[in-house]
Amino acid sequence: MTETFEWQGRVRLVEEVAQVLRQRIYRGVYPPGKPLRQVEISEDLKISRTPLREALRILEREGLVSAETARGVTVVSADFRQLMDAYELREVIDGLAARLAASRASELAGAPLRAVIDTQRGSLEPWLPEVYTAANVEFHTAIIGLAANEYLARQVPIVHMTSQVFAPRILFAKDRALAAIGEHEQIVAAIERADADQAEHLARLHIRNSMARLRTLAQSATGDAAAIASA
Repeated sequence: MTETFEWQGRVRLVEEVAQVLRQRIYRGVYPPGKPLRQVEISEDLKISRTPLREALRILEREGLVSAETARGVTVVSADFRQLMDAYELREVIDGLAARLAASRASELAGAPLRAVIDTQRGSLEPWLPEVYTAANVEFHTAIIGLAANEYLARQVPIVHMTSQVFAPRILFAKDRALAAIGEHEQIVAAIERADADQAEHLARLHIRNSMARLRTLAQSATGDAAAIASA
């Protein structure tokens, strides 16, 4: 997992290191709650600890790591309530993004979104959850991009947080993935029709369906919602 960096100034190096660590967190290489030992990481990346510390500060500001623990810097984790709070924010963000995309994007915007959906469908047989999840994030971030709102674009990290960091893997089981793909197709159709009201409604409903799934999982897990959030 050795990364190669080109020294093009301290700022560039720090950004590159932050991106490597960010992607490792998103991919689950560094799971929620994992301590990030600076000595090990600096040796792995073959960098000094100074740019590593600065990169970790960037991730702390983004909410991906926490330095307020006795174990030093750790990847953030979320209990059930925090996970649901994050999805409540997702409902607002995704709804607004779909509305703006329907209002501002051309009907040609549907083609790249449908290409992502095709990737999701291709992950079903055989079931490849990591491929599906990555395409799921790509789908939702693409709609935020189509919204063409720079302030909304700054909310992209919450998509990664909910889908790749916080969410239990079982949320993206094959049955839910199949249903979600159908919901994605409906959202795209509304965007292509420039139906802003329907696009927002469907995008919000899509997130609420994921939240309903989480509640069902919580209710069936012997009352231990925290275990659900870290599954």
